[in-house]
Amino acid sequence: MKALILAAGKGTRMYPLTETRPKPMLLIGNKPILEHIILAFKRAGIKDFVIVIDQNSPIRNYFGHGKNFGVKISYVYQFKKLGTAHAILQAEKFLKKDFIVSNADNLVGFEAIKELKNTHKGAATLCLYEAPPEKLKNLGVVETYGKKVTRIVEKPAQPRGKFANTGMIAFSPVIFDAIKKIKKTKRKEYELPDAIQLLIKKKEQVSWVKTKDWIHITYPWDLLDANKFILDRMDEKIDGIIEDNVVIKGKVSIGRGTRIKSGVYIEGPVMIGKNCTIGPNCFIRNYVTLGDEVRVGNAVELKNTIIFNHTYVPHLSYLGDSVVGENVNFGAGAIMTNLRFDNKHVKVNVKGKLIDTGRRKLGAIIGDNVKFGSHVVVNPGRKIGPNSFIHPSVVVYKDVPENTEYK
Repeated sequence: MKALILAAGKGTRMYPLTETRPKPMLLIGNKPILEHIILAFKRAGIKDFVIVIDQNSPIRNYFGHGKNFGVKISYVYQFKKLGTAHAILQAEKFLKKDFIVSNADNLVGFEAIKELKNTHKGAATLCLYEAPPEKLKNLGVVETYGKKVTRIVEKPAQPRGKFANTGMIAFSPVIFDAIKKIKKTKRKEYELPDAIQLLIKKKEQVSWVKTKDWIHITYPWDLLDANKFILDRMDEKIDGIIEDNVVIKGKVSIGRGTRIKSGVYIEGPVMIGKNCTIGPNCFIRNYVTLGDEVRVGNAVELKNTIIFNHTYVPHLSYLGDSVVGENVNFGAGAIMTNLRFDNKHVKVNVKGKLIDTGRRKLGAIIGDNVKFGSHVVVNPGRKIGPNSFIHPSVVVYKDVPENTEYK
């Protein structure tokens, strides 16, 4: 059985992180999201992939034809973004037998992939997740009767089912005929649920399996949930140099060439990449992931934060519940605050709409190549675009666009 991965989308709701990379290449646990997905399929026994990408995507350069990852990868371009069903149709010539389709931006445990592979029969088998009622309104809701799928409704005002569609589905090639018969929606796209609904209408066998492990990555703060998912499952490994008077509690992974200096206190789970310098005298709290060649210096505290490669947090700074891009430099005393004064949920502006994150604690979302002066304070939930410079001793009250000098 082959896997079809849909990876042509940019992910505009992930701004500013996706200004410099496509969404599937965002890092969690020091690997791109897409790499975690490929490795999960491999662990489930599927090693033959077809990946749908944009013509300008760096995905092909990173993964090649899969040899370095122990898999085989073929690529298909989606030149026009006309929906998920349209993306699947681009790969028809590669998929003559049953296959599993997955989005390139959601994490599902390998156990669910294995069950889907082993139990799939008929036209389609959907992998479902039992989601809280308040979240179902923003998801594709699947209604079931026994082991049959009876209906799929996108973002219903009053959900009638309890299951969300994870987007991971096993199909027989009959799905291609169904896709060719559906029409564009109001969004001028060919939507996969419409094709599945057509299969149901024609009395084809459409069944389901359930997973308890699903991370739906839509917004930047979802990366923190995904990072927790990965760190809770990582293997402990210490390949770096640990100096005297370092305290490590809990599970950690430390890459080759990394030095942990005296006075560092680490509360795992924590992941630190290759060739990093950590300390002296800093506090790395749980669910922190640091990329390769990251510098964390004296009197710095990090908590539940993802930092991409080549970023420096040299001294006297605090970063909590934040996501930081590549090649960012923090001046002395930079503080990324993560809690509102009124203790209410942090709200974030996404494409002109204020979104309630559902989080009491959320720090900054910072794009690549941002430079901070000393004693900068960033308010909770603010986004800073790539290639911006934040002047010393300012408070960042609002989002900062890319290529901006913020005074």
